[in-house]
Amino acid sequence: MTSRRLYALFGLLATLFGMAVGHLVASLLRPDSSPVLAVGSAVIDNTPAQLKEWAIRNFESDGFSIGPFDFAARNYDKVVLVGSVLVGVLVLAAVAGILTRTRFEIGGAMILALVAVAALAAVTRSGAGFVDVIPSLFTAVAGVAGLWVLHRAASGQSLDPRHGVSDASRTTSKPAHLPDDMAAAVAADTTTEQGSKKAAPTRRTVLIASGIVAGAALVLGSTGRFIGNLRARAEDIVLPGPAAGEAAPALPTGLEGEYPEITPLRISNADFYRVDTRLDVPVVDSDGWTLTVDGDVENPLEISFEELLAMPMVERDITLTCVSNSVGGKYVGGARWLGVPLKDVLDRAGVGSKADQILQTDFDGMTISTPLDLATDGREALIVVGMNGEPLPREHGFPVRMVIPGLYGFISATKWLTKLTLTTYADQEAYWTKKGWGTDTPIKPSTRIDTPRVLTTVPGDELLIGGVAWAQNDGGVKKVQVQVDGGRWQDAEIGADVNNVYWRQWYLVVNGLKAGSHRVSARCIDGSGGTQTAVRAEPYPEGASGIHTVQFTVG
Repeated sequence: MTSRRLYALFGLLATLFGMAVGHLVASLLRPDSSPVLAVGSAVIDNTPAQLKEWAIRNFESDGFSIGPFDFAARNYDKVVLVGSVLVGVLVLAAVAGILTRTRFEIGGAMILALVAVAALAAVTRSGAGFVDVIPSLFTAVAGVAGLWVLHRAASGQSLDPRHGVSDASRTTSKPAHLPDDMAAAVAADTTTEQGSKKAAPTRRTVLIASGIVAGAALVLGSTGRFIGNLRARAEDIVLPGPAAGEAAPALPTGLEGEYPEITPLRISNADFYRVDTRLDVPVVDSDGWTLTVDGDVENPLEISFEELLAMPMVERDITLTCVSNSVGGKYVGGARWLGVPLKDVLDRAGVGSKADQILQTDFDGMTISTPLDLATDGREALIVVGMNGEPLPREHGFPVRMVIPGLYGFISATKWLTKLTLTTYADQEAYWTKKGWGTDTPIKPSTRIDTPRVLTTVPGDELLIGGVAWAQNDGGVKKVQVQVDGGRWQDAEIGADVNNVYWRQWYLVVNGLKAGSHRVSARCIDGSGGTQTAVRAEPYPEGASGIHTVQFTVG
């Protein structure tokens, strides 16, 4: 058993060493070609929509790292989906290590097979090329080499492949310097097929070899992470100001100054939610970037970043919402955006008579489809270059993304945008369409309770109930109502009205609640007089609905 454990450890260390080398090479070429990221992305792409939605809903967080690998995520769904695959890979790597006890070629071939899967995942992604397989090649060589070094060390053999046994150890066959458990681990390897005795390995030899492989994996993987972070630094770009008369009005004072428990009126770039299919932060440089407009248009366009910045800009305050946002969820945020009106670009291209969708494509071939009629119905759709007075952060789509008010992000808000194709739903299906999500899905009115938090204990003499509400397609939020313990609906105080496509803060102070368990619910009434529906719906396939209710205790 001990022998198997030792060789299983060799398989794990060799595989981690190979992964670290591949990650380092990918950081120098194309970060998402890293075998780890390639396999993880393939898992995400092929996960059924319902399972993916369940994972997003149940495993929320603020990002994660695994050793030297930094995964830019805002929720644990990617940890669950990809982590399960990594565990499987490491289990197979351990098996490969065990197989080297009897014949090194079998274990080495198993490592190569695992890397081949990663290489296939890398080269079959949209927009992939030969460069995407290079990190996997380095991973394969490094992984097998690491396994060979550990196997030779445990067998008491020279690390020079020209020698079967090291000269210094020919005089002994007993692993005298090893403890009993490690001696048992290598005893099976001290005799050659011809019956002659190999040199007995020392504990020092095995530990040094293992330490070198493990240390190299840590150093190389960390270096790859450092280089990736270095490349992902923001470019030094000075954005133009909005055209005359197109600057957004000064943002009103938010309620968070008086009631810090309520979400800020504007979310900072660092705190803004992120949900996408990427495990890494794509590094797309503005130099060489172009926006192609093709398909059913009279004048196909190719616009450089410099040309885009030279076009008249507008500045707008818009709230974005992810379709995966559950009732009371955090995947929603308000920000100030700077960009070129989509209408200006479409007018230059001249949209034909057949198109019914705008197929948006990012730098890596990811596609999102927007109904043409919704994108051009008067709402101010923007091709965005700035966020909250700064160039777009890389994690939010630098250099260019799309923002369309009132539409869930999965049918509108493409990050790292490179192409707009005017086409039809009959001719082309986008990524989410193929997975069964809706195609015509305006954001539903919703209200979130920020305070009190669920299952907390609060004082009852003066309870603050507050949060945010949004109704971008229905004339904005005009009223918020709160219900305590199933009683009558009470009108809350609402914060400043920025515009109809921006959320509003609200609060209500309730006095005299008795000790014990209580619940509060909140809903909004939109500009058309409609009341937010109480009908419960899950995010898949057209967005969540229902009344947010929070259970809490008065102490």
